Amino acid sequence: MAEMRVRLLGSVDVITGGELRPVAGLRRRALLAVLALAAGEVVSTDRLIDAVWNGRPPATALNTLQSHVSYLRGLLGGRGTIVARPPGYLLDAGPGGTDLQVALHLIEESRRATDPARRVALLRDAIGLWRGPPLADLPGLSRLEGEAERLAAIRLDAVESVMEARLDLGEHAGLITELTESARQHPYREQLHGQLMRALYRTGRQADALGVYQRLRRNLAEDLGVEPGPAIRAVHAAILHHDLSLDPPAAAPPQPRQLPADVFGFTGRESYLAGLDAFLDRADPAGALRITAIAGTAGVGKTALAVHWAHRVAGRFPDGHLFVNLRGFDPDSRVMTPAEAIRRFLDALGVRPDLVPADLDAQAALYRTRLAGRRVLIVLDNARDTAQVRPLLPGSPACLVVVTSRNDLSGLVAEGAHPTALELPPAAEARQLLTRRIGADRAAVEPDAVDEMVARCARLPLALTVVAARAATRPRLSLQAVAAELRDVGGRLAMLSGDDPNSDVRAVFSWSYRALGTDAARLFRLLALHPGPDLPVPAAAALAGLPVDRARPLLEELARTSLVVQHTAGRYTFHDLLRVYATGLAQHTDSEAERRDATRRLLDHYLRYAYAADRLLYPARDPLTRPPDPPETAPERPDCENEALTWFAAEHRGLLAAVHQAAAAGFDEQAWRLAWSMATFLNREGHWHELTTVGRTALAAGRRLGDPYAQAQASCLLAYAATRLGQFEAAGAELRQALDLFGRGDHRAGQAHAHLNLAYVMERREDRPGALGHSRRALELYRSVGHARGEAIALNAVGWCHALLGEYEQARTCCQQALPLLLDLGDRTGQADTWDSLGYAYEHLGRYDQAINCYRQAVKLVRRLGDRYREATTFVNLGEAQRTAGDPEAARDSWRQALTILDQLRHPDATQVRARLAAAVPTGAAV
Repeated sequence: MAEMRVRLLGSVDVITGGELRPVAGLRRRALLAVLALAAGEVVSTDRLIDAVWNGRPPATALNTLQSHVSYLRGLLGGRGTIVARPPGYLLDAGPGGTDLQVALHLIEESRRATDPARRVALLRDAIGLWRGPPLADLPGLSRLEGEAERLAAIRLDAVESVMEARLDLGEHAGLITELTESARQHPYREQLHGQLMRALYRTGRQADALGVYQRLRRNLAEDLGVEPGPAIRAVHAAILHHDLSLDPPAAAPPQPRQLPADVFGFTGRESYLAGLDAFLDRADPAGALRITAIAGTAGVGKTALAVHWAHRVAGRFPDGHLFVNLRGFDPDSRVMTPAEAIRRFLDALGVRPDLVPADLDAQAALYRTRLAGRRVLIVLDNARDTAQVRPLLPGSPACLVVVTSRNDLSGLVAEGAHPTALELPPAAEARQLLTRRIGADRAAVEPDAVDEMVARCARLPLALTVVAARAATRPRLSLQAVAAELRDVGGRLAMLSGDDPNSDVRAVFSWSYRALGTDAARLFRLLALHPGPDLPVPAAAALAGLPVDRARPLLEELARTSLVVQHTAGRYTFHDLLRVYATGLAQHTDSEAERRDATRRLLDHYLRYAYAADRLLYPARDPLTRPPDPPETAPERPDCENEALTWFAAEHRGLLAAVHQAAAAGFDEQAWRLAWSMATFLNREGHWHELTTVGRTALAAGRRLGDPYAQAQASCLLAYAATRLGQFEAAGAELRQALDLFGRGDHRAGQAHAHLNLAYVMERREDRPGALGHSRRALELYRSVGHARGEAIALNAVGWCHALLGEYEQARTCCQQALPLLLDLGDRTGQADTWDSLGYAYEHLGRYDQAINCYRQAVKLVRRLGDRYREATTFVNLGEAQRTAGDPEAARDSWRQALTILDQLRHPDATQVRARLAAAVPTGAAV
């Protein structure tokens, strides 16, 4: 019998053999629903007739019922699906035969799950089975109305349970909208209201949380004449008393899962796998750090072995799996630095950008701290040498490090790493690899041809994989013909030097390359011009000068022949040997002008997209004086800030390489503009060293162009990076250089920006009069060109400098002038900064009520902006004003809210706030 499921959680229908089958007729649907709801129990004929005809059966009801049963049996797949058993019938659908049974099983499993994330996943799967109101197409059947209400109540219970699990995960901020709507739909549901109250309280909205309780209490009293129950009364009391039980759970450290997918068709290597298993089994997790170094020639299968074994032992490392391709033998010398690799690992381990130290040694120390005591599997693929690997080693012996390299990494081995020297597979294993990929039946028909293919590939796994892919895509061609083609190209091309002199790898590659269509072959050659570790379809399309929908099938053709690999959805890469091969083909096949045009198209694509994405991340940023020229056909664009961030994160490494490629190839205009377009993202993510690097490249490009404006913008990038790295003297020098360069072109807005940034640098260097002078000059320049936002920001900066100098009345005046400008512009970030400055001024003028109101306005704005750290610091300022005003309880409440946020962010400032709060608590009282 085909697999069958009756669906009740929506309209009543049947899925059998993967096909949806509607049930014709109200009475038949009702009969099926009653039988399905009985969950394999016998339902009497009398009860069936009563339910199906709603207590008013016709005289022919019994005969009609039997006819309906016969129809349903045919629909469900046979007589055995509905069994006649006195005194009636039962539905034999088997376990999971109804969507209700599946949902109940998932809900029960969620109750046994100890991990909140697991509970959420199970409950969401259960809730997803409801397609609308249950038994939706059985109108007017009162005998089934109670069942429909029961099924709706099961769903609502599951919704409450998933909300509770998400609260346990600390998702209170993201739940407020959902819970507000659920509470509106179910005005008497106390658990939903209690969850909404807790979510609001955890985001600092105590008054709103209490308001939810008052509305519920009023609804219950006016509509039902009852008071709220004890559970929600307890939540209300806890909120009034700031009970610590309401605080969100401590955030669990992230558990990264970065391993690539296991290798398709992995074959053989049993002795190596056994050796690695034995090494891990005998290594003491409480002793020295466990490291295994897998060395071997290019294309021998080091990465395949490492990834396959990593998947095999991953369950022994529950705290996460880290993976990085160090590009140690990249043909274009784009070797990944240890600093870049550590930063990627810190991101994966959940370290916020503003907490990442500037110094490499400090970053490595933080990385080791985050791994201390944790069981994490770390795969360092394609390492160049021991020096590249050593900074990436954790200090925890509970971790396992797997390193692959073409070199033997003798330095690591001397320090105790377990060596694995990977050699070519024996002929039998190589034959097995090929057979696995082309099919055992096909290989068995022509064993001699298979042997010849193995020999022609010199048993090199990479070459075997390419050959197998080509053979698999030509199933009607005999293997003898395939071997003959391979024989024809063998020896025609020079061997790839520097690796294995017994492997004519280029001959194997050329065989697959020659079988490509013209457009796919051209794209393969041009892919070598892309500077990054991988690329998406739009970048490939730009290289080839093709529409995306034309480039995608070409990439798929290359992937089918294993000349490229789609290692993540929509992103392609290829082995460095294949990159070398493609580079050689491009140099011999495509003219220098063609290659240069392809590079220009790629850079223009990146520049247009990056510029558009930057405008979404920082709309208030002044645009470039000469924006990038529009493309002949409009390319894809990000639609929102989140999409822009996602794109930058995916293209980050490729964009960095593209800046340097542009400069090296003489595309200086693209080089500096691309660096400018990346700046907002690099700053947001704390990549200030990278911002410095691209800033220097941009400055050199501007100098070659003889363009003062480009040079000034590059100097501003360098200054901003230096400021964030605490290098204030260097930042000041760059900004003074920018002032001079902007002045040559009478670019007053640029000069104003530089003065404003110089004011910040002066402030950080404790030169407050100097900071005030630069702020005033910025204000004059902004006003001279009618730059409204600049004028408002500069007014606040002047006010803040006055406040720092103790000139609080002048500070108040300037900030009050800034506010209406910022309100007109809708600049909430500027408004928040200005309210904070006003609060500081009023506080020191002794006007505490006004100071407190200003700080509260700032809190509201930064909360809407989603800037949790600034929200916490503003709460600290608010608390200080409340304490000075003589309201210690309000101050403690503000500091508690600041502490909650900082704890959630795992920010070191939490220690200071905790100490401040402890000092403010009366003896014997709870913090």
